[in-house]
Amino acid sequence: MMAQPQLEKKAPARARPPLTGKVVAALCVASFAVGLLLSGWMPLLSAPISSRVNKTSAPGCDDNRVSKGLAGERHDPKGIISEVSRTHHAIQSLDKAVSSLEMELAVERARSGDAGAGAAGSSKDLQKAFVVIGINTAFSSKKRRDSLRETWVPSGEKLRRLEKEKGIVVRFVIGRSGTAEGGGAADRALDAEEAENKDFLRLDHVEGYHELSSKTRIYFATAVATWDADFYVKVDDDVHLNLGMLATRLAKYRARPRVYVGCMKSGPVLSQRGVKYHEPEYWKFGDVGNKYFRHATGQIYAVSKDLAAYISVNQPILHRFANEDVSVGAWLIGLEVEHVDDRSMCCATPPAVRFADCEWKKRAGNVCVASFDWSCSGVCRSVDRMKLIHDACGEDQAAVWGVAT
Repeated sequence: MMAQPQLEKKAPARARPPLTGKVVAALCVASFAVGLLLSGWMPLLSAPISSRVNKTSAPGCDDNRVSKGLAGERHDPKGIISEVSRTHHAIQSLDKAVSSLEMELAVERARSGDAGAGAAGSSKDLQKAFVVIGINTAFSSKKRRDSLRETWVPSGEKLRRLEKEKGIVVRFVIGRSGTAEGGGAADRALDAEEAENKDFLRLDHVEGYHELSSKTRIYFATAVATWDADFYVKVDDDVHLNLGMLATRLAKYRARPRVYVGCMKSGPVLSQRGVKYHEPEYWKFGDVGNKYFRHATGQIYAVSKDLAAYISVNQPILHRFANEDVSVGAWLIGLEVEHVDDRSMCCATPPAVRFADCEWKKRAGNVCVASFDWSCSGVCRSVDRMKLIHDACGEDQAAVWGVAT
């Protein structure tokens, strides 16, 4: 007798770790989408089979009825288009769900320290918030900060209560000076101001006007590693802001993924040396005289949680252009992002006019989110005029406490 072939012994399988909740959710979404896909294409697959059955049908089958049915299917393009459309939407939904899960996974890895230094722990350990508002400021701007504390930035216990009850976090964002590794007089003065007000977010960054793009990247990374918020806002320290209106606007987009909100613009790419906002890499935007892609003006803009996380995870490889607002727009232009052009975030406050644009809108019942002077890229002489603009264009003090966040 021939010897029976012996089966090759296999090494015992390694134990696999249990599936996480996010992986299980992804599998459920994928199964649901595949079900829609199959159900959507079954009518299309059945037509050729029915045609073959019609040709070889046995006596007694009603050939005319089958032929009429097939003819009806062949001449009903609306039904076929509807099925294809359903399948297309199912695939899009699956793609968005998978993208969101991948981004959440990347954020969790970053916060666990797998994607670089400076990350905090899991999102479960972070303070929950609705929106984090980072006010870009400089060492020389103490008077500007004080003008905001006297108007729209809460101080002391009001600031803590706003965070606890409404999930609205407000911080002045600043790095360190370039002198003696941040140990100079400017840093010591800021340390004293921080100890008094407790309203700063300090960055591991050397301050400089031409480093705004780097500062913005680090701001988003630091904020994402500190708070688990739905939105992250960047605003300059010479802009007037109504916190209640901002929260109301952002709440409308809470359920939408990848949202980029601001006053969208498309200015010219300036190739001439020596002019303000000169773009050294102008050649990357095509022929001389071209315009930038649409992006939010840099005075104030908001990004949703997943976009801030994207910037945080990918900050080492995000390119920096000369202008910060262009840089942010470039980081997001190639993604599946919803650009929201909200003109209430750039109401004008003409410096020579007592009754500004934002005041007329307030009188009409359309309180602005943010106001500044385009000619100054902020409120002109903001230290002297911020109180005047706040009185004219500011919302009621109780407005922010009535917003559902």
